[in-house]
Amino acid sequence: QVQLVESGGGLVQAGGSQRLSCAASGRAFSNYFMGWFRQAPGKEREFVGGITWSGASAYYGDSVKGRFTISRDNAKNTVYLQMDSLILEDTAVYFCAAAAKWFANVQYEYDYWGQGTQVTVSS
Repeated sequence: QVQLVESGGGLVQAGGSQRLSCAASGRAFSNYFMGWFRQAPGKEREFVGGITWSGASAYYGDSVKGRFTISRDNAKNTVYLQMDSLILEDTAVYFCAAAAKWFANVQYEYDYWGQGTQVTVSS
């Protein structure tokens, strides 16, 4: 069992930056591919990106590529989502998730989910 808790959400101006954290507890955090998803009102949950267990490779959805950066610190059981150059369309609830796979980019591949944290980008 893995418990995930996101933090760092809030209100940010367009063009600004925000960093989300996801703290994990339970079974070996370093065994999991960690992903970030987001869901805006009235839209389907979208894959933002993910990072391999070692942190050596990160992958991003097209809508955030070049603006967002995912990293992890296995010693702290934490994964981060650094969001730069935020735009209004980034407003959503952001979720972190853990998958017992080398790579995962769809929801059903994930075994554990956090409760989500709201990010609101204002003009």
